[in-house]
Amino acid sequence: MTERYDLHCHSTASDGALSPTALVQRAHQNGVTALALTDHDTTMGLAEAHVCADALGMRLIDGIELSTSWQNKCLHIVGLGIDPYYAPLANATHELQATRLERAAKIAEKLEKKHITGAFEAVKKAAGQGMITRSHFADFLLSQFHVSTQQEAFDRYLGKGKPAFVATTWADMEIAIHWITEAGGVAVLAHPLRYKLTANWMKRLLAAFKDAGGQSMEVVTGRNNVDEIKLLATYANQFALAGSVGSDFHSPVTPWVELGRLAPLPDNIQPVWELLN
Repeated sequence: MTERYDLHCHSTASDGALSPTALVQRAHQNGVTALALTDHDTTMGLAEAHVCADALGMRLIDGIELSTSWQNKCLHIVGLGIDPYYAPLANATHELQATRLERAAKIAEKLEKKHITGAFEAVKKAAGQGMITRSHFADFLLSQFHVSTQQEAFDRYLGKGKPAFVATTWADMEIAIHWITEAGGVAVLAHPLRYKLTANWMKRLLAAFKDAGGQSMEVVTGRNNVDEIKLLATYANQFALAGSVGSDFHSPVTPWVELGRLAPLPDNIQPVWELLN
């Protein structure tokens, strides 16, 4: 049987629309044989996802997507094959949850100044026990008819330089990579082109990521075109990094990003799954 990997997706434990069970079921229906659940700064959805994956005979890889800071930039590092019970990583997720809650309160305060009320209570209710993200605020703004799309919420209110943007200092990238590797996992640089770096800055980032113990980068994502995949494959080879594939699926309402709907990893790239235990 041909293996089909999707190593980046989100459930209701962070900013995904589907429960861990529904997410695994959808991936299975789409032919995914190995799925990594990589919620933002939390592993809370993994236990539920494992129950469903085991029932379906599907491989579930324990994962997380950590928010990190490097050179005053926010970067996301995916951890694959981690031990979610490794104490330093588990403690870090609690600290990150506190950081996200603090940021949410500040975002809500800024929205209040724009005469948009009730945001903090709404996003806390929507997130439940999961992590509060800016996507929860975007959904709130959409539900209250302040915007017509999620993207408009970021463009008008939540994006950098906009009225409700709150700058946040996350865990240092090197420390986050250490958490992942000490938890038995592989550190993967998520969606490298999303940071909109120049070629020189990209090379600086990949060098620093590699020096810190990073082993892989996403070469194929749910949004990359053929030319972007070729460019990322070139970077991966240049810095001797394995390649990962992940849809970064969040919700069925964005049909252009779907679980398992991914281009193949280029043949000249070492697959990250060869590094997983």
